[in-house]
Formats: sequence, structure tokens, C-alpha cells
Amino acid sequence: MFAIAVLIVHVAGRENVLTHYGALAYFVARLVYVPLYVFGVPFLRSLVWLVSIVGIVQILVPII
Repeated sequence: MFAIAVLIVHVAGRENVLTHYGALAYFVARLVYVPLYVFGVPFLRSLVWLVSIVGIVQILVPII
């Protein structure tokens, strides 16, 4: 979903600071999510997953 969102924004020519920080938020959140998943941290893991979803929304906002 992340790759598709980035591709859509790029093809539409709508890259900006919001899309940059959205991609950064998604990437960092997914990097943090993996160890939390491995160690079985339930609540914090859900919050980090939510940050990654917010990152994807930030990427798609300029298209709307």
C-alpha cells in the first residue's frame, strides 16, 4: 500500500513536504514495529502501527 501511495503521488507530481514526512513517518514506524512485534509488546505496537497508517494518509492527502 505504501509503494502504491508513493507511486501515485509521484506520477501525479504532487510531492511536497507533507508527503516527504509521511513517507519518513511510515518508514520509521515500520522499523520500530518489527522489534515490538518480535518481543510481543501489544499496546505500543498498535500505536506504532497507527503512526504508519497516518504516514500513508499524509502521503495521499495532496492527491485529494
